[in-house]
Amino acid sequence: MSITPDDVQLPEGYTHLYSGKVRDLYRSPEGRLLFVASDRISAYDWVLPSTIPDKGKILTSLSLWWFHQFEGVVPNHVVSTHVPAVVAGRAMLCQELEMMPIECVVRGYLAGSGYTDYLATRQICGKGLPPGLKEGSQLPVPIFTPATKAALGDHDQNITYDEVITTVGQNEAQDLKRLSVDVYERAAEIGARRGLILADTKFEFGIAQEGRYRGHMVLADEVLTPDSSRWWPQDVWQPGQPQPSFDKQFVRDWLMSPESGWHKDSGEPPPALPEKVIEQTRAKYVEVYERLTEEKFH
Repeated sequence: MSITPDDVQLPEGYTHLYSGKVRDLYRSPEGRLLFVASDRISAYDWVLPSTIPDKGKILTSLSLWWFHQFEGVVPNHVVSTHVPAVVAGRAMLCQELEMMPIECVVRGYLAGSGYTDYLATRQICGKGLPPGLKEGSQLPVPIFTPATKAALGDHDQNITYDEVITTVGQNEAQDLKRLSVDVYERAAEIGARRGLILADTKFEFGIAQEGRYRGHMVLADEVLTPDSSRWWPQDVWQPGQPQPSFDKQFVRDWLMSPESGWHKDSGEPPPALPEKVIEQTRAKYVEVYERLTEEKFH
């Protein structure tokens, strides 16, 4: 799958490096990395033809807010938010890291691929879990369930902790696990005070190549947004069923409904979203931003 970056006219000297499902990456004239969050939305490994207004700004603002919460806990890759005007509010200048080829997933509740694996083996990533858990059950303790970074359009593959050690080394694996669980627990506590459950989330880390944190593990990419995390409302949490979620649930539900006329196994790209689904999805992104930060989104 190839993704075309948003048609933005950056000043001379910026070079396009890569476009993922949501982000476009450029190198700045000074050699920094410019991360631009688009309004694109993906589902079932497809980038949809529709966009969600302000999604890029919400993802960027929320990531920056979280990075601020973890100052003194783990360094992050952000250098500056002074970016070209054409991407203001949805971009950040970052230092280039030696990225770890691991998706650092932490789960506090049973959902998604973790629940599927549990039903099949009563394990997630080789870690045994007690019997009798249901979809949406809280786990006894948060667990580190790493995955490989898949190519664009493919699924990430869950791996064991021993495979992480083989991939990145003993010390790096220990750092990834410790930092991931620590940040998850701190975020879950912040969310709980705001009536939100952090069911699971995904972090990315890299090793700094310069500056005061050179040689240290640094938190990168986006953090604890609706795109990388399952946030559930605490007041309606009920194990044994799918939970309402602050993410693209409206999109997934509509795509799987008869109204869309689309099937995820058809091999055909999905259709454009109706305006009501776009509006509902934007409202969910805005709501989780405002509940977490306790600030109005502008």
